[in-house]
Amino acid sequence: MLLPAGTAPEARRLLIGRALRAFTDGFVAILLPVYLLALGLGKWEVGLISTATLLGSALATLAVGQWGHCVPRRRLLLAAAWLMAGTGLLMAGLGGVGDFWPLLLVAFVGTMNPSSGDVSVFLPLEHAWLADSAQGEVRTFLFSRYTFVGALCAAVGSLATAIPQFLTDAGMAEFDALRFMFIIYGLTGVAIFLLYRSLPVHPPQGQAAPSTPLGPSRGIVIKLAALFSIDAFAGGLLVNTLLALWLFERFDLSLAAAGQFFFWAGLLSAGSQLAAPWVARRIGLVNTMVFTHIPSSVCLILAAFADSLPVALTLLFLRSALSQMDVPTRSAFVMAVVTPAERAAAASFTAVPRSLAAAASPAIGGALFAAGWLAAPLVACGVIKIAYDLALWRSFRRYGN
Repeated sequence: MLLPAGTAPEARRLLIGRALRAFTDGFVAILLPVYLLALGLGKWEVGLISTATLLGSALATLAVGQWGHCVPRRRLLLAAAWLMAGTGLLMAGLGGVGDFWPLLLVAFVGTMNPSSGDVSVFLPLEHAWLADSAQGEVRTFLFSRYTFVGALCAAVGSLATAIPQFLTDAGMAEFDALRFMFIIYGLTGVAIFLLYRSLPVHPPQGQAAPSTPLGPSRGIVIKLAALFSIDAFAGGLLVNTLLALWLFERFDLSLAAAGQFFFWAGLLSAGSQLAAPWVARRIGLVNTMVFTHIPSSVCLILAAFADSLPVALTLLFLRSALSQMDVPTRSAFVMAVVTPAERAAAASFTAVPRSLAAAASPAIGGALFAAGWLAAPLVACGVIKIAYDLALWRSFRRYGN
């Protein structure tokens, strides 16, 4: 896996780990509602479990930001990998029980990701390590490579939703085939543990200052965190799990067709993230974040009222081609405006409000679907995101690149 010139070699393992996690997130986000509905749970309960996954990730990320500087990052990454392994294996095991509350508890404590982006406890740890692995403009390209790999592998992972059908055709019971996918998720956590065991204990190339809690950059980080939480709340109304549910309910889309849609949407997102550094070089990080995001939200609002599947998919593809260009630029911007010693804390404290805000909205989206208001989550998501973009541009346009 190629790295930008001037990057510490240890970053390659982080990119590989991100690729493995994204692959499993790609199929879990789509299969999760199918799995839960097969257990006899309702749409609102699907939303609640999605909320629990995001809320648990937010609290774990908060703990990393508050106390993580006392523990080597490598040790925390290894613990997160074991947590991922336990999440997948317990979800598969509890499928035989089918009770809502144990499933909710595993979702809360574990690392499952029902969204299109990375919301796990891995995120602030990997971001801080990557920020120490490169400097200046190279850092933006490294974050772009990191998010590109994630989006690309998530897209490929969405195609893995066809595996349960293949196993069913081969004679396995349909429900057991779904449980098998969560076993794959758990075993991937074991693979990531083995991968990260060889990371050095000390910061890459000895460049980084020791991690500290937020200090000089506290004000700007709090302001960014507040704005990012608005964006995350909007996105939580339509995490991939709920978008898949919308496609199933609105157009009676099959599981295989949904997997193909998320594959192509993921490829578009991956390509846009790879292009983000070149756009940022021309118009700046903040402008790239805002002026690619607003058109994508308009496409989402229009898709809510599409009267045919081809029109809806076209609008959603256009959204995918634009909506994620802010991801690498946002990460690079946060790392650029704080001191090196505060990067782990800043990554955590900007991620935590995002996760907390996103955790509240899937349950709302699920309730709206259950009430028959299928267009409401899409419209609300688009409108709130546009408001966030305008507020972000007004607050930080003076920072330029």
